[in-house]
Amino acid sequence: MKRSPSDVSDHKVIHTDEVEGLDRYQLLTSLVVPRPIGWISTYGKDGVLNLAPFSFFSAVAASPMLVSVSIGTRAGVPKDSLQNILDQKAFCVNIVTEVQGPQMNETSADFPPEQDEFERVGLPIGLATRVNAPYVANCPAILECELFRELNLGNAGSLIVGEVRAVRLDPTLQFKEGSFLVDTKVLKPVARLGGPEYTLLGDIVVMPRPTLK
Repeated sequence: MKRSPSDVSDHKVIHTDEVEGLDRYQLLTSLVVPRPIGWISTYGKDGVLNLAPFSFFSAVAASPMLVSVSIGTRAGVPKDSLQNILDQKAFCVNIVTEVQGPQMNETSADFPPEQDEFERVGLPIGLATRVNAPYVANCPAILECELFRELNLGNAGSLIVGEVRAVRLDPTLQFKEGSFLVDTKVLKPVARLGGPEYTLLGDIVVMPRPTLK
């Protein structure tokens, strides 16, 4: 039996082709929340270390283990992180936690390519073992990634898909019994909301997947 749609709707409809620039960004990023933060560390061609956060970041697949990060351009020129990934074919994703939150925010500034953000912010440097990239040594969880695909998004930059070649975990991070589930309460991740707003872990609601009978 076909169901009829409701006759009553109070939704305000915004046609996206009538919204421009910053308004589009604010609308999207205040609704798609919370977003995990990919704190991306790379080497430049000249060996300068680069570190910047991106909240258009997500898990893509488990086998192979893939993550994605969307990186834009600045005045038509690829951002440093994007150029470095394309040059080196590698990057690390540092999982931002409550401890690293303020320093992550500092690295979001528009530094020139020659600026080493690790040095500027005072972060310890680690060297990945599976890929050619640095990482934040005091971050409790790091994904060592190799470039898997680049999807050119035109004026929006590129969608980078990385294959996770190794996962580094601090000894304080334990798996839940009988699994490879990292205890999120111990990890204490930070997520992005709209504008300058971020959110911490807060309450965790457990909802087991239902079984159809």
